[in-house]
Amino acid sequence: MIQFKIVTPEGIIYEDEIEKITIPTGAGEITVLPKHIPLITTLVPGQLTIWKKNDDMNQEYKVVMAVSGGVVEVRPQNTVYIMADTAERAEQIDIDRAQIAHKRALELLKEQKDVVDVDFAYIQAKMEKEMTRMRVGKKYKKLKPMD
Repeated sequence: MIQFKIVTPEGIIYEDEIEKITIPTGAGEITVLPKHIPLITTLVPGQLTIWKKNDDMNQEYKVVMAVSGGVVEVRPQNTVYIMADTAERAEQIDIDRAQIAHKRALELLKEQKDVVDVDFAYIQAKMEKEMTRMRVGKKYKKLKPMD
């Protein structure tokens, strides 16, 4: 088992003992299993998938989240910490709101004639975040919330 915690500036999003976790990182997608080597890497926008065992029914289920940038730390003794800019469970994503935010970011990009690098990077990151939310939300729209 892995001790797992994901936090954002708003607080702890999820904390539990899990079987394994798949994480989108700057170096590509990785899956962390028990006894994984220690590492620190960047978190990039994408789908984070947590596998947890339901002891009552002896079944495994998934918790899926849309995440944006941040840091991933895999520690010895089967511990994984993620500090994310944002993290949202798939079944809680408001797809309509994500589409509106994505359109707004696209409009901002079109309006900017002399976009400075910082503004462009911010708008591009915002678009990528909303695209991830829409993709994960649509893919897992029928998931039932589980804790």
